[in-house]
Amino acid sequence: MVIRILVRRNFYCDSVALMTLSRSLAALAGVEDAAAVMSTQMNQTLLKQAGLLTVDNAGEEIGGPNDLLVLVRAESEEAADTALQVAESGLQARRSNQTDTQAQQRPVSLEQAVQRQPSLNLACISVPGAYAAIQARQALLAGLHVFLFSDNVSLEQEIALKTLAAERGLLMMGPDCGTAIINGVGLGFANVVPRGPIGIVSASGTGLQQVSCLIAEYGLGISQALGTGGRDLSQTVGGRAMLAGLDLLQRDPHTNVIVLLSKPPAPEIARRVIASAAQIAKPTVIAFLGATPGDSEAQPSAHLHFASTLSDAARMAVQLAGGQAPRPGDALPDDARRAIQNARDALKPGQRHVRGIFSGGTLCDEAMALLSASLGPIYSNIPLRPEWRLADARTSREHTAIDFGSDEFTVGRPHPMIDADLRLRRLAQEAQDPTTAVILLDIVLGYGSHADPSSEFAPAIERARAAAAEDGRSIACVVSLCGTEQDPQGLAYQRSLFSQVGALVFTENALAARVAAEIVNKRIGTQGE
Repeated sequence: MVIRILVRRNFYCDSVALMTLSRSLAALAGVEDAAAVMSTQMNQTLLKQAGLLTVDNAGEEIGGPNDLLVLVRAESEEAADTALQVAESGLQARRSNQTDTQAQQRPVSLEQAVQRQPSLNLACISVPGAYAAIQARQALLAGLHVFLFSDNVSLEQEIALKTLAAERGLLMMGPDCGTAIINGVGLGFANVVPRGPIGIVSASGTGLQQVSCLIAEYGLGISQALGTGGRDLSQTVGGRAMLAGLDLLQRDPHTNVIVLLSKPPAPEIARRVIASAAQIAKPTVIAFLGATPGDSEAQPSAHLHFASTLSDAARMAVQLAGGQAPRPGDALPDDARRAIQNARDALKPGQRHVRGIFSGGTLCDEAMALLSASLGPIYSNIPLRPEWRLADARTSREHTAIDFGSDEFTVGRPHPMIDADLRLRRLAQEAQDPTTAVILLDIVLGYGSHADPSSEFAPAIERARAAAAEDGRSIACVVSLCGTEQDPQGLAYQRSLFSQVGALVFTENALAARVAAEIVNKRIGTQGE
């Protein structure tokens, strides 16, 4: 086995280009594994975990966060050298092509873009976090609303940008704003949903995707869906973007029902947002996961409706808008109960833990809230309680749920909804653990996401289940599948491939979590634990 390293100083490539390069190198003859990443501390740690950075190459120069790092593990020196030559050629060709394309077709700055098209009123910004605030400020000063996809922007910068936006009457979506739908056009990660009477303001990207997809599944559509960034309802940021979005939707003639979504908000900010919602006349559904009306000391209001899950928020919104949606209930559907029993019967003694592998932070949060209600502590890198924080997110402890979309995993790497590599490795790792009973996965479809996630995850699930079977065990794989039939990946197609490898597939994340908990919960009960 030979490992070769290539470092390019001060060489930036976007995360999708890095993912494409990694895959092309890994597919070469004689190459066992390959990675092309920005050389951040976290990526270096993950490369060590993957066996690409070893004690044998520990003394080699591997650069820092502004440097590009390519590693290849191959069967021979010849294969490794060939792979690095391919990487060199690919990087050079990309830089040349970019230069030609930019010179001929694309504006090279925000200022030039506005000059070419003075009618522009929205800037979508996705650059490394160190530069994102500068670009967003320039856009706001140019009179543009901003959709800031970039993460790793400081709190101070976020507050300054949202204050500037408010002063200029503009909407500042983000930073770390994963999705929005403006006048039917999806931004960032977005699903194909019909237009309709329900407007959404969300401090959660995958929360917005889950609710909009379920609204489409229940037969209605979306007027506008505005993202705010995940920290908007923190005490420090103060809900600036959510309040601005709420104001826009209450004045929008095409919005009849409003949905407000967030991961657990700061109590004072939740009260402020709820008080503002109580002042408008439109029916408003509020799903602040992990909070209750009592937490927020909400004043009774006939048009405010509180939901405890994303599924319930979608149902309530559809019903308030005059549509038909299945009624929420405590009883699991018959097919889910049968699946639970079959999975439970196949478990061996000692298999008692749920392992969640998520790409969406809000889907992870919602699942943890439901799992902890019946299973107790759920350890995580984004824990519901401080004492449930994992000391090392690379290693599970008892019941564990990991958000691979958090900043620690996305610096210098594609988002896990694009690049499945880290989650696939974790799936195989969890399957090796004899205490694992259930692996819970989210799969999010739509524009921006992996073009065909089942093509990678379904074989990985099959391999994991086969590996467990060789050890005399059976692992239940539960998939939370978020998407619509109109998404490029096709909801039914993706569902069928996961089902073919024995996964239990649900379009409601809350239902998937409840099924995972039920499989293990009764198991624990029978073992007296």
